[in-house]
Amino acid sequence: MYPVPFSHAQLCGPLKGWINTMNVEELIDELYEMVEKAWNLPLSRGRAVLDGEEVKQILDEIRENLPQELLKAKAIVADRNQIISTAKMEAETKIRVAEERARAMVNQDEIVKQAQQKANDLLTQTQIKTREMRKAANEYVDDLMRRTDEALAANLAELRKTRQNIKATQRSGQN
Repeated sequence: MYPVPFSHAQLCGPLKGWINTMNVEELIDELYEMVEKAWNLPLSRGRAVLDGEEVKQILDEIRENLPQELLKAKAIVADRNQIISTAKMEAETKIRVAEERARAMVNQDEIVKQAQQKANDLLTQTQIKTREMRKAANEYVDDLMRRTDEALAANLAELRKTRQNIKATQRSGQN
C-alpha cells in the first residue's frame, strides 16, 4: 500500500472533537476527497491506494453519526406531521366556526324576514281595523245626527204646533 500524502489524522487530528460533530454528508464528502487524492495503481483500471485505518475511522464516524442523523430526520418528519395535523385541526375548526356563523347569519336573516312579515301583517290588520272603526264611527255619528235631526225636527214641529195653538188661543180669546 502506497502512503497518501496527508492522512486523515494529519489533516484532522487537532480537530478530533470537531470531526465527531461532522454530519454524515461531510464525512462522505471527505471520503470522496480521499479517493480523488489517492494514488492510482498503474494498469488497475482506476484502483487507488488508500489508508485503510483512515477509511475505517471515517466509516466508524459515519456509523456513529448515522443514527443521530436518522433520529433528527425522524424528529423532523414527526414535527412536520404534527404541524400538518395541527394545521388541519385549526383549519377544520375555522371552517366549523365559519359555517356556524353563516348558519347564525342565515337564521338571523330568517328571523328578520319573519319579523318584517309579522310587522307587515300587523300593519295590514291595523289598517283594516282602522278603516272598519272609522266606518263604524262615521255610521254611528251619522245615525246619532239623524236621530238628533229627527228629534229636533219633531221638537220644532211640536214647538210650532204649540206656538200656533197659543196664537189660536189668543185670537179666539180676543174675539
